Amino acid sequence: MSKKNNLLVAASGTGGHIYPALAVSKEVEDEWNINWLGVKQRLDVNFIPKKYNLTILNIKTPRKNIFLFYQYIEILMSTFQIVRILKEKKINLVFTTGGYISAPTIIASKLLKIPIIIHESNLIPGMVTKNFGFLCDYVLLGFKKTNSYLKNCKTIYTGTPLREEFYKFNLLPKWAPKGKGPLLIVMGGSQGAKAINQILYESLEFLMKKQFRIVHIIGESNQKYFEVKNSKNYVQKKFTNEIAALIQNCDLVISRSGAGTINELIETEKPSILIPYPYSKNNHQEKNAIILAENGGSVLMNQNTISKEVFEETLERIFKIKLKNGKNQYKILELMKKNMKKNNKIKSKIEIKKLINYFSKEF
Repeated sequence: MSKKNNLLVAASGTGGHIYPALAVSKEVEDEWNINWLGVKQRLDVNFIPKKYNLTILNIKTPRKNIFLFYQYIEILMSTFQIVRILKEKKINLVFTTGGYISAPTIIASKLLKIPIIIHESNLIPGMVTKNFGFLCDYVLLGFKKTNSYLKNCKTIYTGTPLREEFYKFNLLPKWAPKGKGPLLIVMGGSQGAKAINQILYESLEFLMKKQFRIVHIIGESNQKYFEVKNSKNYVQKKFTNEIAALIQNCDLVISRSGAGTINELIETEKPSILIPYPYSKNNHQEKNAIILAENGGSVLMNQNTISKEVFEETLERIFKIKLKNGKNQYKILELMKKNMKKNNKIKSKIEIKKLINYFSKEF
């Protein structure tokens, strides 16, 4: 292509929205001039490279209270600001990953007759995809089953694109605990997870006694650091860019079940204990987790009923040693690994790149 077209990426808030959009942007940046639309006081400023020309909208995250309706009206009113941005930057195509920034972007794009593609990574589509997906040229799906919830949309199953490092092998970071004990990666997503942090804290004595090695990602939220005295087997961080290397080299992941995490586990074929966020919209995290739990690759635990005793018993069961061919083996863990191999993988970035570059031929 002799002349680059202009792509607007509208993705904001959590890693679940930002990471897939970043993966796509990197894949198409040689063919497109990329502009990014984000929201003030979110993760966008820290995550989005300067080369993607980030524009920040001053709109607030909706909160469930008596003013919720007016908050949504305020978000939709930003449509006029986005219309101006689309005109000024001469945008030819819009790519968005859902979240409340998507609704006014879709409306603005439709008013200007600019093609728009939305990617839905969750099994149960979010509110924007459900209510505004029909206005988009295409709705890209992270899971095939999502199609049944979107009757009036032009859907394409592409899977969910991951960060580049998930598609190549990475060595375990030097700072991770070394040794013979099983390595657990404990994380709660980009925002952290207080409930997961708490259950781990309560079980630390048990974990240390059993010689588990633990990397604990507590998240960026203001949560207290747990001190473990005289232990080289426990490392705690607020955030790390080496999550792919950690998951690839660990024995078990303990995590929330956002769509990004589910797809990372599928790509790395790693067993897990999943503790869905119980207040996610449409209970989508539990539905995501069921995908892996149904085929035996994951253990699903309910945050509201989990206890220290249940958590510890589950780990003991997964890591119970059985003798096989004269060698010690974690029989249940090996079965979970085998079950994870049954999940279908799709080259998401390549499929989405083809579609985006198809639109470039239209201009």
